[in-house]
Amino acid sequence: MSQKNSNDLQDLQYFGEYGGVNPSISDSSTYTFISAKTMFDTFEGNTEGCYLYSRHSSPSNLYLGEALAALEGTESANVTASGMGAITAVILQICNAGDHIISSRTIYGGTYAFMKNFLIKFGIKTTFLDITDLDAVANAITPNTKMIYCESVSNPLLEVADISALSRITKKNELPLVVDNTFSPLTISPAKLGADIVIHSLTKFINGTSDCVAGVVCGTTEFCLSLKDVNNGAGMLLGSTLDSMRAASILKNMRTLHIRMKKHSENAQFLAENFEKDGLRVVYPGLPSHPGHLTMGDQMNTEYGYGGLITIDVASLENANALMELMQERKLGYLAVSLGFYKTLFSAPGSSTSSEIPLEEQEEMGLGNGLIRFSIGLDDDIKRTYELMKKCLLDLNILDITSIKA
Repeated sequence: MSQKNSNDLQDLQYFGEYGGVNPSISDSSTYTFISAKTMFDTFEGNTEGCYLYSRHSSPSNLYLGEALAALEGTESANVTASGMGAITAVILQICNAGDHIISSRTIYGGTYAFMKNFLIKFGIKTTFLDITDLDAVANAITPNTKMIYCESVSNPLLEVADISALSRITKKNELPLVVDNTFSPLTISPAKLGADIVIHSLTKFINGTSDCVAGVVCGTTEFCLSLKDVNNGAGMLLGSTLDSMRAASILKNMRTLHIRMKKHSENAQFLAENFEKDGLRVVYPGLPSHPGHLTMGDQMNTEYGYGGLITIDVASLENANALMELMQERKLGYLAVSLGFYKTLFSAPGSSTSSEIPLEEQEEMGLGNGLIRFSIGLDDDIKRTYELMKKCLLDLNILDITSIKA
């Protein structure tokens, strides 16, 4: 994140209705008007600062949207009731029947299923490819292509997209580059690198407490307003509205995001380095062995590290399940999907968050049955955590004891 973006977020300051240090929560679904003419103008989108109905906008959602726009360095942002609510609204706002999307092959399973299985109902086709193969991306563009879609750091394989290079391709072809930055808030600033639209599942790192589901679309003012248009806005008409109470809660949690991301990254880096030394097959962008390590280094905001996600391949689903169950039993975290929690979360994505992807495609992209995705927590003593995790590996005979460095 540029210093400007960081300061923009830091300088956001709101007073509550009675002088509170947190903005007041608008606990209303609908809003009154002094005149009928103002209500009409608001429906037509001609009135700034007037609230109509909370599916359209609310003060609490707008406060959160402003903070997220400052976070990503975009003109505006719309919050939604889930990350998928943000993703689907963006795609359906941009694409019409017969259009074409180019997408990374390794993305969140829900996004993959929406693109492959749902959009086909409307004649919208998606080409899934290796987003790190820039020639393949350029060659896949057709006259019907309407967007290129990727994740900054992909779910679950942690592939790193070269956002600047992808942006050059999209701008040459007058296409929008849509980037899901859920895995790397603060670590990567896609808009600064040339992305046109940035999406997050706020459920994850940005909220950080695994107590709600939410999403956001960050982009130009024009695009964000188009999503809320009462006549043809996908955000408005699909109804993915974030509750005001949750918006207020997420806004408060955002204030510690910079501290949390540094600790998530610090802990993940320590575990990745040590488990790789132990001979495990570890994937983490902070390791020189990662194919995208240099790309990540070129585009990251170094003070926030390489992120809080690592994967470890333990060769089989049987090993993966046994290890996760034992780690949970020993209070090292939770066998659960999602990420960004204060405790470590682990899951086997091939049979959970990526299960929508057919097995043959999982194998083709390198998503093995034994792959475990770890969202590393905020443990204060990460060396102790490492030793306890290693003990679990040894007790299950997953880690060859002869490879352990004394």
